[in-house]
Amino acid sequence: MGTAYQIRDQGGSYFLTFQVVGWVDVFSRQLYRDIILESFRFCRASKGMILYSYVIMTNHVHVMMRSESGDLSGLVRDFKKYTSKKILDKIKMHHGESRLEWMEMVFKYHAKYNKRVSKLQLWTHENHAVELNTNELFDTRINYIHENPVRSGWVEKAEDYLYSSARNYAQLDALIDVDLI
Repeated sequence: MGTAYQIRDQGGSYFLTFQVVGWVDVFSRQLYRDIILESFRFCRASKGMILYSYVIMTNHVHVMMRSESGDLSGLVRDFKKYTSKKILDKIKMHHGESRLEWMEMVFKYHAKYNKRVSKLQLWTHENHAVELNTNELFDTRINYIHENPVRSGWVEKAEDYLYSSARNYAQLDALIDVDLI
């Protein structure tokens, strides 16, 4: 693995992307998006996550965050491990999941090439970590995150997308709290 997008400063603020293997559109269903939100809430309350911004797209999640404890890699690992288990369990249990067989096939395929995963793999290993060490980087990345649903053609204004911190920054009712910059 290359070193360009690694978390070097464990106490630093980072822009991260959590991508579903095979670009599977897992988060096109609300019940899977809600697991991400639940995990954000828990990590903010109990694991020292400082969450500046986020957006949940159909097959990836962008975040800007840091760890109060100075162990961002551990926080990311725990977040991805927990959400992976919860989402994969929910996919198996959800009787209305019409894509079950196809999804399991993709998740099994990717797991067989990853020594760290035994049966099914949800997230890619990479996080495309970019350290946010200037105000300009903070500004450009938060704008990138909030404009993602607009660029995808889902909403006209960023704050209209429910699964994004753009609502928090626009001082509208939001699904979760974030740590405003």
